[in-house]
Amino acid sequence: MFRMPLRRAGTCRRAGRRSAVAGLVCGLLATGGCGSSKPEAPVRVVADTGPAEASSPPEAAAPSADTVKVEPRTWKATVRAQGGLVADESTVIGARVAGRIAEVAVEVGQRVRAGDVLIRLEDSELRLRLAQSAAELGRARAALGLDPVAETIAGVDAGKDADADADAIDVTSAPEVLRERARLDEARAQLVRLEALAERNAVSRSDLDTGIAAVAVAEATLAAAMQQVEEKVAIVKVHRAQLALARETWAQAAVRAPFDGLVQSRHGSAPGASVRVGDALVTIVRTDPLRFRGTVPERQALKLREGQPVTVQLDGSAEPIRTAVARIAPVLDEMSRSLLFEADIPNPDGLLRSGLFAQADVVIDAEAEALVVPATSVLEFAGTEKVWLFEPGREPRGVPVRTGRRTEGLVEIVSGLAPGDLVVKHADAANGVSRAN
Repeated sequence: MFRMPLRRAGTCRRAGRRSAVAGLVCGLLATGGCGSSKPEAPVRVVADTGPAEASSPPEAAAPSADTVKVEPRTWKATVRAQGGLVADESTVIGARVAGRIAEVAVEVGQRVRAGDVLIRLEDSELRLRLAQSAAELGRARAALGLDPVAETIAGVDAGKDADADADAIDVTSAPEVLRERARLDEARAQLVRLEALAERNAVSRSDLDTGIAAVAVAEATLAAAMQQVEEKVAIVKVHRAQLALARETWAQAAVRAPFDGLVQSRHGSAPGASVRVGDALVTIVRTDPLRFRGTVPERQALKLREGQPVTVQLDGSAEPIRTAVARIAPVLDEMSRSLLFEADIPNPDGLLRSGLFAQADVVIDAEAEALVVPATSVLEFAGTEKVWLFEPGREPRGVPVRTGRRTEGLVEIVSGLAPGDLVVKHADAANGVSRAN
């Protein structure tokens, strides 16, 4: 009688609480496992020895993904500003004289040079006033013995500086002054003769008094002549000013561009329309250079300086524009608590337009440092950003971080990591391994 299986079965029942797997093996032996003609597959039995006898976990293998060391590096401190492009100069040109529009010489978008005629008003009346002023000046000059200014507009333009010789007139050389001076000299000579005869009692006292009176009259006449000449010179200057004013008024009938730029708009100006003094006619803008006008928050205002590098990025343009802070407002805006600044942007080809939206990064500290990791090390999910931290002897684990600036494939770590930490370079691969485990 075969009793060994029974003794083993009894033994297995007494040790049933040690391991369910060991009991199953004993049952198989007790129910005729020996009668099988085929070899049994080996069964691995692990005894449960309880917590006190548990073996230590196996050491985790090194991750297959590459790791990078978190280290501080030079990362320029910047502040982002939003704004737009504005024209370097913009002016609304108005009518300086009243009149009727005779010609409109420009269209919207047309490029103009300083001095180009934009609009011309009818000037027939102004030309008549100019000719009148020229004639009056000519008469005044003729009274001084000078060549009169021609009464035509062309003559005025050609001889507009000829009346300056009135300033060079020597009053003592005027014909009437020379005549009166000659009479004075004659009276004085006659008085000298009379005084010589009076010493010999050859003339009466009455004749001597007559000679003395003649000298006094000649002196007064000479002074009057000199005063008349001075008045004539002053009259010439008055007519010269009137002619200059008439010439300026006539010139204002042609509305000209004050600087190089583009025609932004025409304000209802059309041939035949009547305009008054001050009516808006044309708006001119200068777009080379343009100005980027943006603001920085109050907490960064004290760090803003003229000359700091600025990188401007326009919507729809792949290439950034590099420039510098050119002007800073003296006060902060009380409503937004922000500080306005401007940076010049060259625009020689005119491709950039005033009014374009743009954003800029201003470098406020070129020597600042920050903790930086590759952009591939950061994974964002459900509004949380994580990196996979690698620690020796452990599987990589996800660590929440707070990121800052991003540029050129790098990300600034504001919090969550410390210098010297090792992070997985490719967070997607590490995340997949973590989920599989």
